[in-house]
Amino acid sequence: MAQALWRSGFRAALRRSGQAQVPQKRSFASSAHHDDTHEAEKWEKITYLGIVTCTVLAVYNLSKGHPHYPDPPPYPYLHIRNKEFPWVIYAV
Repeated sequence: MAQALWRSGFRAALRRSGQAQVPQKRSFASSAHHDDTHEAEKWEKITYLGIVTCTVLAVYNLSKGHPHYPDPPPYPYLHIRNKEFPWVIYAV
């Protein structure tokens, strides 16, 4: 394995020796060619538009009335308690 690493390093050195050594220019994210302030302003406007839209829709939905239905009849089988609750203590 050491021999394979040495060979690959040796071959890479041979390839580099024939070429002129030109330093490569590094590019960072800060040197990108797009306008970050324009993008931030766009999303800020979209956010404010969304807040206004949601507020208007909420006010509209809450201002509308909702139907009130009559209470259902008291059916006899509802709320039947056949057994005493365990926390009820009887005074003797």
